[in-house]
Amino acid sequence: MKRLNGVDAMMLYSETPEIHMHTLKIGVLDVSGIDGFDFDMFRTLALPRLHALAPLRCQLVDIPLKLHHPMWVQNAEIDLDYHLRRARVRAPGGRRELDELIGEIASTPLDRSRPLWEMYVAEGLADNRIAVIHKVHHVLADGMASANQMAMAIGPRDPEVGGALAEAPPDSQAPINLLKAAGRDHLRGLSRLPRLLRDTAAGVTRVRRSARERGPNPDLARNFAPPPTFINHVVSPGRRFATAPLALADVKETAQHLGVTLNDIVLATAAGALRRLQLRYDGAADAPLIAGVPVSVDTSPQRLMGNEFTYMTPSLPVHVDDPLERVRLTALATAIAKENHQMLGPTLLPSWLSYLPPAATPRIFRQQARRVESAMVMNLTISNVKGPRERGLIHGATVNEIYSVGPIVAGSGMNITVWSYVDQLAVSVLTDDRTLEDPHEATDALIESFVDIRRAAGLSGDLTPVGSALPPAVAV
Repeated sequence: MKRLNGVDAMMLYSETPEIHMHTLKIGVLDVSGIDGFDFDMFRTLALPRLHALAPLRCQLVDIPLKLHHPMWVQNAEIDLDYHLRRARVRAPGGRRELDELIGEIASTPLDRSRPLWEMYVAEGLADNRIAVIHKVHHVLADGMASANQMAMAIGPRDPEVGGALAEAPPDSQAPINLLKAAGRDHLRGLSRLPRLLRDTAAGVTRVRRSARERGPNPDLARNFAPPPTFINHVVSPGRRFATAPLALADVKETAQHLGVTLNDIVLATAAGALRRLQLRYDGAADAPLIAGVPVSVDTSPQRLMGNEFTYMTPSLPVHVDDPLERVRLTALATAIAKENHQMLGPTLLPSWLSYLPPAATPRIFRQQARRVESAMVMNLTISNVKGPRERGLIHGATVNEIYSVGPIVAGSGMNITVWSYVDQLAVSVLTDDRTLEDPHEATDALIESFVDIRRAAGLSGDLTPVGSALPPAVAV
């Protein structure tokens, strides 16, 4: 058995009827090379791969009286009749129709009495393609662990079992033993508290000193002061989803030409897109926004389970019209956020989250989810994850595209997630059903913003086609 760490626990406790804390991983497969392919064949081919991903056999066990965070226990088998489901994309089976189906799947929470994942095989796509939609709770895996799972799942051979938990004694789930283990963990936590307090005080002092040395910068947002926008409201339970592919070579070329990182280009592109959308929905974009950017603290390629990340909160210069100035300010804001992150201590926030009270925290999150002002730290989440470097091949089916998106959080109706996969940069946007009239407005704005940056930099605005991808969908 294994105890949830603090970040795991936050992902569990922050789920409410409006805020679903699952993530989505979507693979688009070309099955034209497999004779007689159907759902039953996929089920047969998938079972050994799913079973090898040991985290998918993990189930939560609550502690009596909620005296500590839950624990994981590993089941022997996977109930495919429950977890593997058949779905159909409506005609004509393009990107828009697939994105609509994914939005519907994202709109319902996972059943906590089962291992926290579902997998949908979506048929009806054009050109002999299927989509595999993996819906997994964030408590089970963060972006890095999910990327490692995906790399294992789409390899050319059936993988060996990875990420298995140590076998638990037969009586480990007895209430008295769960309580004893909780007591021992609490004692260890109390013993670590004095050092954590010292580290926190030292980290905050370093960050404040550095801020004074830098001096004010009116073009950067103040920490913990996200301005109100059309994105920020009481989030509804319904979800909408949109995707768009970019050629990774175009993004790398742009970053190299401007002397910034690929992540800087992603964030600057998001800033330009959000500026367009704010002008459309708010009528103005006159203050920088704040992005919540997950940063992994354990990048091991062997890690398949759990959450080992914290957040940076860089400023997004949506108030600036010039694309190159947006890139410059984004790179500056990201550098400052990284510096603050290191000075504060990368593991400081995860360490404090370990002390979340299990009995009270879910109730607090439920109250916050129903308050507009709950967006107190950031306007939206923007993730950039390095996905598999080799093209997936599963028993003759080629994985042409991979998309991923994390959850939207209380007070913020949008999540932008970017995954690199082989030669692609896969852009995904998840919103609730209040934020935009059409989620493809966001993906359109992202592509247009990226083109603006390239043209301003003197590069071609004609983007390299991603030939293996589904044709793009545009807002209607």
